[in-house]
Amino acid sequence: MLSAIGVDDIEQLYASIPDALRVEGALSLPPAFRSEVELKRHVDGILATNVTTTEVLSFLGAGCYPHYVPAVCSEVNSRAEFLTAYAGEPYEDHGKWQAIFEYTSLMAELLEMDVVNVPNYDGHQAAATALRMAVRVTGRRSVIVSAAVPAAKRAKIDTYLAGAADVLTVPIDPATGRIDRTALGGLLDDTIAAVFIESPNVFGVVESDAASLATAVHAAGALVVCSTDPIALGFLPAPASWGADIVCGDIQSLGLGMHFGGANGGFIASHDEERIVFEYPSRLFGLAPTAVDGEIGFCDVAYERTSLAMREEGVEWVGTAAALWGITAGVYLSLVGPRGLRELGDTIAAYTRYAIESLSGVPGVELPFRGSAHWRELVVRYRDTTVAEVNERLRERGILGGADISDQFPGLGQLSVFCLTELHEQADIDRLVSELREVLA
Repeated sequence: MLSAIGVDDIEQLYASIPDALRVEGALSLPPAFRSEVELKRHVDGILATNVTTTEVLSFLGAGCYPHYVPAVCSEVNSRAEFLTAYAGEPYEDHGKWQAIFEYTSLMAELLEMDVVNVPNYDGHQAAATALRMAVRVTGRRSVIVSAAVPAAKRAKIDTYLAGAADVLTVPIDPATGRIDRTALGGLLDDTIAAVFIESPNVFGVVESDAASLATAVHAAGALVVCSTDPIALGFLPAPASWGADIVCGDIQSLGLGMHFGGANGGFIASHDEERIVFEYPSRLFGLAPTAVDGEIGFCDVAYERTSLAMREEGVEWVGTAAALWGITAGVYLSLVGPRGLRELGDTIAAYTRYAIESLSGVPGVELPFRGSAHWRELVVRYRDTTVAEVNERLRERGILGGADISDQFPGLGQLSVFCLTELHEQADIDRLVSELREVLA
């Protein structure tokens, strides 16, 4: 097998894994448990050390968000006929295929797109795959990624595009937290396959001039790939409306819950353009007439492009999906509806702005992008202390502070990203402001 793939030693297959992540020698494992009772006692002891966000006041977001999960989401999610992440086949999983099709239809309406994939691993994978799709569509070898992308997502993009495309970075405007339009213009040329825009970005800032950015990108013959949170579209315009060619993101906020780090599912969406559709690696579900007159069935669309059909000749590998979470998100969208999403979006926007105005009066706190449009998250800068020190003192007072992104932006100081959702109240923000005043005094 090594000879067939042109590899001299099996260690070469693991060359991309950093030494710090490798285990040398034998695994350090405890003695085997003698019974299920012992195993349960051991696991219960580990779980007892967890602290949930119902026990403390949490302002943590940064990719895993505390949105409300309606009871019906878990009820449908746990039904026996849905309990697998795999999509199955139409002759055995017809109901599941219909449920997934309903999810993709709801997402398409929300995103103002025609085509939505069966969810893949998470939003990070969706972003990386969307960029590789753009590389294949255009035949170009470079992509531009906003500096205001979460560090973990950027790491995924760099890893997944290694060998396929060069990844360039466009800086942010330090006055607004948005992409620096002048810097982007200097990077655009005929080698660029796509520009990756995150909105809202890692600071919670909305790329409010995205339409003009898209115009410049298209003029250079490149595609616009936008990462967004679908729940934000109850307040923000769909990226398709201002020129995004491919939209991606994570459905964690659509009724999936947090689960100590997030249940995740990545979505990719586009218009019904053949050049783009045939670059999707993941399965696409659609409708087709059956052998019975007047009957409609649910089927794979453009199946021949996948690795399931083409094996190693497929555009990318198709593996374990997050189809069950897609069904859950479909339940959430159908339950909340357009009006509910608008109310949710307005509520979160109001809380976010209230927090910005309230925190701006706290001594020792700066809000570097206060004048920009925000949604759900905002960034603060501490003048005379570190995020770690502030978060430790807030934790002692029963509050989980904002996510520390200082290492990602060393030139901007000590930055903390706070998250506000519909689960917060004005009193929660007032309490945070009061506690911060004491902590920073």
